[in-house]
Amino acid sequence: MSNQDSVVLKAEGLRKTYTSGPQSVTVWQDVELSVKAGETLAIIGASGSGKTTLLNALGGLDTLDDGKVWLSGESVHELNETARTRLRNRDIGFVYQFHHLLPEFSALENVMLPLLLGGQKRSDSEARARVLLEQLGLAGRVSHKPAELSGGERQRTAIARALVNQPKLVLMDEPTGNLDQQTAAQVEEAMLELTHSVETAFVVVTHDPVLARRMDRVMELKNQTLEAV
Repeated sequence: MSNQDSVVLKAEGLRKTYTSGPQSVTVWQDVELSVKAGETLAIIGASGSGKTTLLNALGGLDTLDDGKVWLSGESVHELNETARTRLRNRDIGFVYQFHHLLPEFSALENVMLPLLLGGQKRSDSEARARVLLEQLGLAGRVSHKPAELSGGERQRTAIARALVNQPKLVLMDEPTGNLDQQTAAQVEEAMLELTHSVETAFVVVTHDPVLARRMDRVMELKNQTLEAV
């Protein structure tokens, strides 16, 4: 089986319920999902349908009431917290609507951080971070702190940080939702260019129909489950 055919992320029978007093509300149930290496998948759906909750559950950041998630064959929710954190740091990159960059660090330092936390040498971490920032058009902005960067530059820096560990999976929650149309288009283009040079799988929650159409597949969260579009 080639890498392109290997399943990176698999979910079966996922269910999430919130309980408030005597009331129980099912957010989604019977969710099935399979994503291969190098594949891009968009998840769309109405506001409040539970897209972010699903993304967090896929990444092991939120609990499940039923079902299983496997990342490269490991059952994410059956790991203890230490092992789950190690798996996330090694194999999953996260990009959110808001960049969550550390304000006191430069763009280069923000991107280096996951490698340094993983025990990589500083020289190796810096070299890898510089390559990614250059690929994303930020070679001239590496020493700038987040406050000195534009919205699009901050989001591209966040994407570089998510990719620096060369993860098997990147989960993105509205990565262009806080940007104007032109800047969003630039970030989308940079992101999609990178998908062609790496075998990382991307799962993107988005309200942007243009971005969704550019993914390999689109699924919609509606009627409390995930359906192919």
